Order: sequence, then structure tokens, then C-alpha cells
Amino acid sequence: MWRNRTRSLVVITSITIGIFAGVFAVGLMNGTIEQRVDAALNQEMAHIQVNREQFRENFEINLTINNADSVSKLILRNEDVTGVAQRLLVNAIANTASKSVGIQLNGIDPEAEKKILSLDKTLIPGTGSYFEDPGRHNLAYIGQDLAKDLNIIRFSLDEAAIDSLASGGIPPETLSKLDILVNKQFPGEKAFSKEVQAALSRTEVKKYGADIMKRAWHFRDRSKITMTFLDKNLMQTGAMFRIAGIYDVNNSVFEKSQVFILRTDLERLTGIDANSCHQILVKVNDRDEALPLAKKLRTEMPGLQVESWKEISPDLAMMVLMVQKFNGVFLLIILAALSFGIVNTMLMVVLERTKELGMLTAIGMNKRRVFSMIMAESVFLSLVGGVAGMVISRLFIISVASKGISISSVSEGFEAMGFSSHIYPSISGTFFITVTILIIITGILSAIYPAIKALKLDPADALRTE
Repeated sequence: MWRNRTRSLVVITSITIGIFAGVFAVGLMNGTIEQRVDAALNQEMAHIQVNREQFRENFEINLTINNADSVSKLILRNEDVTGVAQRLLVNAIANTASKSVGIQLNGIDPEAEKKILSLDKTLIPGTGSYFEDPGRHNLAYIGQDLAKDLNIIRFSLDEAAIDSLASGGIPPETLSKLDILVNKQFPGEKAFSKEVQAALSRTEVKKYGADIMKRAWHFRDRSKITMTFLDKNLMQTGAMFRIAGIYDVNNSVFEKSQVFILRTDLERLTGIDANSCHQILVKVNDRDEALPLAKKLRTEMPGLQVESWKEISPDLAMMVLMVQKFNGVFLLIILAALSFGIVNTMLMVVLERTKELGMLTAIGMNKRRVFSMIMAESVFLSLVGGVAGMVISRLFIISVASKGISISSVSEGFEAMGFSSHIYPSISGTFFITVTILIIITGILSAIYPAIKALKLDPADALRTE
């Protein structure tokens, strides 16, 4: 096995590096998609949604689920269901003194929502609460990007912000360049960012830009917005709402379009019956159970549209499937490349040991044992390199996953697609078992041709080989 140690170590090292690169790449892609799916299911849409038929096509206000409490109880009878939450959904216009934006208004029961989604945990500290003011009405929970669009969040530098930046380690020569921005109001984040980039060098922006933006971020406490929409009689109505809190998720489209208010407030303003709703969110134990449960509920509740998350967001389901297939193809390409290296190495072994193999055959070693000897060496090289690669990749993924990988330089583009700019690689234990089996198969297949080559050697000719 170690006749040529350098060659064996080169083969093992190349297999180790190849497996490490492949497994880590798979872990990185898996982590990215898993984060996106978890965020979508736990912050945006839940596992299953129940609506009246055709409601999702036009969001007509009178297409409500009647006897919503009875429907919710029917859903909860299924043992896979862990919670339900009813919502009212209305298309609306959000207005401030400076801007108007089209949104979707969600009338919710905060306590029921906490059992389904984790939006309450995405509250930006210092911006309020998740409907925790008892007895208060007309409160709105809005996204950070919408708050920026409506100028509820503003960017400006004052003396306190400059002092904070100085204590944070930004050099005085850099801060002096920001003097022209102190106490100046900007209409939005882009305008402020543009001025900062004009005042500082590219290196300074890259090094200190994030801290400057963070210190310049200001929320106008107890800000108000006016929202207008149609009631159940298709008459225009609306009210002024005070900001309860601002949430931050890794999906700028969601942040800009989804506003949450108390369901009781929306019932009062639209005149919709208290036992009616537009949508019922359903949470299950395992997301893989969502599709079969949705099919079951469709048969139990005719007239209602029941859709699992894969049907609600087919693009997300397609991404999950594509990544799974891509991971398999990617790994097979790496194993195929490694197999060529193993074949080449084992052919060299056979040619190098021609005289040895001839002597072993001449003294009575049968072809089966010669074949097994070549096969065992190939599998050993593959397995040692493969196991080493998997152990290293596993330890590296665990180490990286504890802190994640930040790609903040492209955060805006990632969040526009709903992905986090901070990736935590992840991979399942079954994947390593699959890879181990594939490595053994690769080693066996790679040894077949060199082994056959060894079996074809003529003992007499082989013994005459110098």
C-alpha cells in the first residue's frame, strides 16, 4: 500500500480536498435555501393557507370565510396541526405627509399569530413593541423598508452620533469629512448614502460606512400614518394609525408591502363580521406534512381553497428541488474527477509492480486474489481520503455555522430576493453516509480496469520485466 508513499499521499490528499470542497459547497447552498424556506414559513406565509375560492386572484373584500371559528376547529382536529390563526386582508394605501405607498393590510390576533409565525421576534429594538400596549387601538406594525419609504425612518448625523462614531474607533480625519452632513436632513437612505460616499474615500466607505449608516438611523417615536381602503360596502374608509413597532426581515418586498394591525380595528372599520375572515394560517409539525394535509383538508372543506406552501410559492419549492438536484450533480462531477485520478494511480501501480504480480501469479496466487488485492488498495485510498475530507468539512461547517458567513456587500440584492446576506452553512448527517457509500462505489469502479489489466499479465513475460 505504501510502496510509493508520496504517490499514495498525493492521491489521498487530492481526494480529501475534492470531498471537502464538494461537501462545503453543498452545505453552503443548503444553508442558503434552508434559511430562505424557514424565513418564508415562519415569518411570511405559514405551512398552509385557507381562503375562499378566487380570493387570492383579486383579494375582493367580501370573499370571506364564514363561520371561521368552526373551520378553525375542523382544521385543529388533525394531529399534525400545531396551530391556526385567522386574518383579514385588505388592499390599502399608506400615507404620510411626504409619500403614499400601496400596501396589504393584515388584520391579526397577535397572540394567535405568535403560535404560527415569528414576526414578533423581528422587532427592531427601540421602535416600540408587538401590540403590547393594552387597550390601545389603531396601532400598526410595519416593515423597515416601508418606514424608510414613508420617511418614518430618517437618516441624519448630529453631534451625539459623531461622538458615538469617534468612541467606536473612527479616526478624526474621517469624521472631519462628515462635518458638512451634521444636522442636515435627508429625504431617504439612498440620498444619505450618496452624500456619505461623496464625502469619504472608497476605502473609508468600505471600512466605516456600515457604522455611519447605523448611527445615522433615526426613528420618529409615535409616528403616525393614514391608511385608506374600501369597507365591505365598497365605500372608501380609513383611519390614522400610530406605529406600534417596526420589524426587520430579510425580504425587502415583504417589508414594503405588508402592514399588520389589530383584527378588531379592521373589523370595526370595514364592517366585516367578527366570525368571518379572509385567510386562515395553519402550522404543522413538519413542513413535509403540509402537502398531504392540504389535500386532505380540500376534501373535508369543499368551497374553500386550501394550499400548502409549495402551492402558494411554487418558485420556492422549485428552488428547493433544484438545489437538491444540483447538489447531487455537483457531487457526482467531483467523484467522477476523482475516479480518473484513482484509475491513473492504480494503472501506475500495476505497471510498477509487473514483475511482482508475475511472481505472485507464478507461485500460485489465483486471479481472484490478485483482483481483490488491487481492489482493496483502491478502496482504501478512496475511503481514507473521503473520510478525511468529510471529517474536515464537517468540523469546518460546524465552526463556520456558529458565526455564519457575511456577504453584506451584496445584502441589498440578496434581500430583494428574500435571502439573508448572512449565511449559515448546514448539512444533514444522512448526507455523509450517502457520500461514504458513493466513495466506496467510486473506489471499486475505478479499480476494475487496472485490476483487469493486472489479470491479463503473462507470468513468464512479467518475470522478465526489469
